[in-house]
Amino acid sequence: MHSTLLRSSPTKHTFVSEHHGPLQSLSLRDMEAKQHQIKSLKSYPETGGRSLAAAAGVDGGGGYRAGSAEMEMDSKIQKAIEFKAEGHRCYKEKKFREAIGKYHRALLQLKGVHVVDGTTGSEVNLLSQAAAKLTEEQRRAVESTEIECYDSLTACLLQSELVNYERVKEYCLKVLSHQRDHFKAMYRAGIAFYHLGDYECALRYLRDAKNREPTDTNVLRYIQLTEMKMSKSGQRERESGKETQG
Repeated sequence: MHSTLLRSSPTKHTFVSEHHGPLQSLSLRDMEAKQHQIKSLKSYPETGGRSLAAAAGVDGGGGYRAGSAEMEMDSKIQKAIEFKAEGHRCYKEKKFREAIGKYHRALLQLKGVHVVDGTTGSEVNLLSQAAAKLTEEQRRAVESTEIECYDSLTACLLQSELVNYERVKEYCLKVLSHQRDHFKAMYRAGIAFYHLGDYECALRYLRDAKNREPTDTNVLRYIQLTEMKMSKSGQRERESGKETQG
């Protein structure tokens, strides 16, 4: 057993070991600084007993635990894909209301992914935006799932007795924001604008759809209907103008 002798001085405490000689001398100021440093590293109650760095997913070396974030992303995307598949099953069984619910749940999962993807940082700025970015593979999965869900939602809505054409238009435009040459979205957007009375927009989307599928009979029929509406509308305007002049 080693015995330790304490030599005291007015301002410093020196510890002397019989076998190892004097240890490093510490002034009272140095000792207070070390004690303050230890206090500053204590866990904060708002992080569940962990340090802020640990709560934010930062390891001892200052690196972000990207693996766990990527796994969380994958989990959300996989759940979205599963809900989408359930929606497709309901649609095939003509359970359109249930299908709409499944597609919305899929999109909610993806909404959570977008929130994480756009992270601006925690209160202590330990979660950087780059740390939570989606991989290229994840981005492709998210985009294709979104396109399928919005496209399928419009198909469900068009099966309703009272079609919400505003919602159909909204979902079609979301699809087209991802994929400009999406034939079904162009055609259905044309239908939506037609029934909303915006014949110019309807004709524009229907003609875009015709450029993709020149022989599609449904597209050709709606183009004909739209042109007839525009012709009648123009005729009414001309007649109204004559009455005003008269």
